[in-house]
Amino acid sequence: MPKRTDINRILVIGSGPIIIGQAAEFDYAGTQACQSLKEEGYEVILVNSNPATIMTDTEVADKVYMEPLTKEFLSKIIRKERPDAVLPSLGGQTGLNLVVELAEDGILRECNVEILGTDLSAIKKANRRKHQPLNESIPLTVERVDSEWGETNTEEAGFVKGTMESNPEAVALLREIAEVLQAQNSGLFSNFERQVWAERLKGYAYTEIAAHLGKSPKSIDNAMQRIRKKVLTYMEK
Repeated sequence: MPKRTDINRILVIGSGPIIIGQAAEFDYAGTQACQSLKEEGYEVILVNSNPATIMTDTEVADKVYMEPLTKEFLSKIIRKERPDAVLPSLGGQTGLNLVVELAEDGILRECNVEILGTDLSAIKKANRRKHQPLNESIPLTVERVDSEWGETNTEEAGFVKGTMESNPEAVALLREIAEVLQAQNSGLFSNFERQVWAERLKGYAYTEIAAHLGKSPKSIDNAMQRIRKKVLTYMEK
């Protein structure tokens, strides 16, 4: 993926104190992201209310704000620092929720701030699915969120095992890492897996990808499972 030259200052939203349902891996991923962005020459502005993580070390970002992770404080920081873009997904569910609030209040539009990574519509869609009743009936043809990636698909009930939603923040993080790995031609994915993932990034459902590539929907599902496992293994390393 070529370096973006149209942005210079990036606001990174941290995950705050460790809470139930949001583990410490976001601190690690966020720290690595800040350091990588600085190495690429971007000015990194970090907002994180957790003083007990290395992520808030003064060497990790160019500017560090240890302020409450609320819409009000983020709005003040954005208006003061005027970042070109915001990276919310490394802040876990906290970061995702905040960027939705900032967008809905018009703060991002007012300050001309771009959302990096998962777009706003995908974040909202994942959040809606997260609160879907667990006992909801499944019709013969259902729209569901893929359990691994948080994308909606309309598929036959014989192929769909059920409706569920994994953590939206994990979905967003996995998606971004997979995009980077593919763009870097890392060799982690096979040619077929790269083809499948490229189609998924365009928003195609499994059945549509299967038709495009001349494969069965099950083979597409298997490829996506392999991609997810490879990304998780990469993250662990």
